[in-house]
Amino acid sequence: MSDAKSLNSPNREYTLERTRNIGIAAHIDAGKTTTTERILFYTGLIHKIGDVDDGNTVTDWMEQEKERGITITSAAVTCFWTQKAAKPGENEIYKAFKDVPHRINIIDTPGHVDFTAEVERSMRVLDGAVAVFCGVAGVQPQSETVWRQATKYKVPRIAFVNKMDRTGANFDNALNDMRTKLRAYAFPVFLPIGAEDKFAGLIDVVNQKCFWFGEGDMQNEGLNYEVREIPAEHKERAAQALKNLIEAVSNKDDAIAELVLEEKPITPEVLKAAIRRLTCKIELVPVLCGSAFKKKGVQVLVDTVIDYLPSPLDIPDAEGHEPGSDNKVPVKTDDNGKFCSLAFKLWTDPYAGKLVFFRVYSGQLKKGDNIYNPRTRKRERVSRLMVIQGSERKDIGEVYAGDIAALVGLRNITTGDTLCDESFDVTLEPPTFPEPVISMAVEPKTKQDRDKMSEGLQRLAEEDPTFRCFTNEETGQLLIAGMGELHLEIIIDRLKREFKVEANTGAPQIAYRETITKDAEGEGKFIRQSGGRGQYGHACIKVYPNEKGKGVEVVNEIVGGTIPKEYIPAVIDGIEEAIKSGVYAGYQVIDIKVEIVDGSFHEVDSNELAFKMAGIFALKDAFKKAGPILLEPIMKVECTTPDEYQGDLLGDINRRRGIINGIDAKNGQTILNAQVPLAEMFGYATAIRSLSKGRASYSMEPLNFEQVPNSVLTAILDQAAKKPAARS
Repeated sequence: MSDAKSLNSPNREYTLERTRNIGIAAHIDAGKTTTTERILFYTGLIHKIGDVDDGNTVTDWMEQEKERGITITSAAVTCFWTQKAAKPGENEIYKAFKDVPHRINIIDTPGHVDFTAEVERSMRVLDGAVAVFCGVAGVQPQSETVWRQATKYKVPRIAFVNKMDRTGANFDNALNDMRTKLRAYAFPVFLPIGAEDKFAGLIDVVNQKCFWFGEGDMQNEGLNYEVREIPAEHKERAAQALKNLIEAVSNKDDAIAELVLEEKPITPEVLKAAIRRLTCKIELVPVLCGSAFKKKGVQVLVDTVIDYLPSPLDIPDAEGHEPGSDNKVPVKTDDNGKFCSLAFKLWTDPYAGKLVFFRVYSGQLKKGDNIYNPRTRKRERVSRLMVIQGSERKDIGEVYAGDIAALVGLRNITTGDTLCDESFDVTLEPPTFPEPVISMAVEPKTKQDRDKMSEGLQRLAEEDPTFRCFTNEETGQLLIAGMGELHLEIIIDRLKREFKVEANTGAPQIAYRETITKDAEGEGKFIRQSGGRGQYGHACIKVYPNEKGKGVEVVNEIVGGTIPKEYIPAVIDGIEEAIKSGVYAGYQVIDIKVEIVDGSFHEVDSNELAFKMAGIFALKDAFKKAGPILLEPIMKVECTTPDEYQGDLLGDINRRRGIINGIDAKNGQTILNAQVPLAEMFGYATAIRSLSKGRASYSMEPLNFEQVPNSVLTAILDQAAKKPAARS
């Protein structure tokens, strides 16, 4: 511990060991915001519990969030918690950090697929996550997406099975879903007593005690629970769960395995320490349950966060790169180290102006200090620091390693920028974001709105890395592109409310992609002779289909100086420009490898522009010979419907060129899993409502790109020929 103490500044109130940076993530409507709201109440940050349906929660503070009852932007909230033995019998329960105050930074993330970028950037800076699952539906499509994102960024997690009070709730089914669909090594640390309207308490598996809530202490805000002995009818189940948990832990942890082999007793203290070790190493997922809405099990959840999720010291140190090289640079979690942080989110606040949310990995930052941005190679002075508590902003004087805070008033910062000390020139890995799949034309209603609209769109694009705005060079139309209809709808709504811009919009367009199916060679020449100095550029290339998802690679294979070194970047620029604007139907090219193999130059007439044009012509020439195809975005769709509407929904999915991947029955509901082209999903929300009399629901997320069938290809190409398509 002496080593840990040396890493902490003597000025910080909460040491690194007593800090938790967690995210609450889940499928839409699993209860993330409700769970967060209850946590904020029990931690004393708020004195009245808000409700999503009433539009008065702390973390859903945008007007659009209140109206729609969904989370759109990730909200960062700081709260505080001390594990206590406050109830009769609770002092018999072992808690790993009893009477030690902790600081918890929580990020409540959206569940809707259109706002997946918010989850992506949050996961990049978190140390741990609470994955919330619906006790009725179990693992849903977006649950799988957020789980993958957490795995990608190596985020340890615990699972909270919510809505145990709802009709059809089944803890064992949800647990089984985690194991089969997510391949999670998941084991309960708490079990429910009863379910649906008989959900009355929790069994603490490690301590072999029971938390009794009775019929729901709604009036007293869930504060009056009791700690009791486990009821006789549940003792066998509790003992079996403990045996399974010890066995699961002993399979992965040598210390517990040794105790098992020697047949020595395993105390709650020893077992909790082992569960914590495995959770931090992402080798185990502790599972608990409750009903956030009915205020049952939330205090237990916060205790579990403190017990098992890591502090910044429990996870590997961050790793950066020297700018412009692959040399790795360790960024040690230490208040006394050189300052290094990652800007993970930009937000325009109506009161404070432009906020830059950042996570500190090393060192300290005070108001008045200078920070350095390795991307722009510029310094900026820090004039204001704050922590955000939902809609409230609290000014602070200093931040330390492991903190999440916001900077005010910085310029030239984009999502994913490293902000560090000038003497510590290092770049941290930024979060990665999916490409937009849908676009539409937008224009201001009046000339007066034109400048305001341009500024508004620019600000929104700065905030949201999955939102793009650009001008179609051939039509002059302004196009916006995003992750779905709802995403673009929210953008237009924000333009109107925040920037006072009225806009006309066109019909949404699909962001198709182009690629090739075979190898080919191409040649590009750009020769102009007129009066004075001419233009001469000549490049030969080879193109190959690249592995799916590998993206675009452009490689210089020139030997012998047939194209001088100084002109190679211009050829690459030309190739990349042609790839961006497309060849076949005017859509971006993906999954292609290009080799520059030959060419020629003129000592007098050659210049960069000529070689750039040669690169464009060469790519277009090769592409046409390489078996070009058009790809369309395919969505993974899950529909949940009462059994009687199953046939109608199946027929509708078939009409939309959908492929059914599976049909499951769960609690009198049929769950249809399908993959459907995005082009066929417009207006689906209305269609599914009318087919099921409003009783069915669906969710969808991007799956992949597949070749457009010939039956619809002609129509797309004809449309592209008449009016250039949206290019993103």
